[in-house]
Amino acid sequence: MITGYISIGSNIEREKNIRSSLISLKNQFGELIISSVYESEAVGFTGDVFYNLIVGFKSKLDVKIIAKQLREIELIHGRTQDSQKFSARTLDLDLILYGDLIIHEGCLQIPRDEIKRYAFVLEPLAEIAANLQHPVSKRTYDDLWQAFDKTNLKQQIIGNPYDVA
Repeated sequence: MITGYISIGSNIEREKNIRSSLISLKNQFGELIISSVYESEAVGFTGDVFYNLIVGFKSKLDVKIIAKQLREIELIHGRTQDSQKFSARTLDLDLILYGDLIIHEGCLQIPRDEIKRYAFVLEPLAEIAANLQHPVSKRTYDDLWQAFDKTNLKQQIIGNPYDVA
């Protein structure tokens, strides 16, 4: 079994969509490791604040099948086929890690650059996978989070997703 991690975000009906996405992911992958929910400002556009979290799961499936399954869950939750990268969304599911896999094929990028770029990805990942090493830098996620520039950080822990949703 391979351990993977999915970044989840929503700023449209966020409580409903986060809760529903967790149910969909549990149905798809079984037991999940779930971070706290973090509230953060929209990045790259002006919009409502997001709820973000990370979930870990185990699977034997091919990475491309998992990416397709995540896209289907997004569409079921009202995400449109033509949604823009920096825009409001009902649900955003990104496979950010899958074991030690390093892949860059079209839209499929693992590990995702967002891990080191955005606090709303790195902080919840460091919460549930602190001692795991980034497959490229070989630094732990806790180490990456400790070194992250928090000068203008506009993010806060909201709590457990089941308390929030």
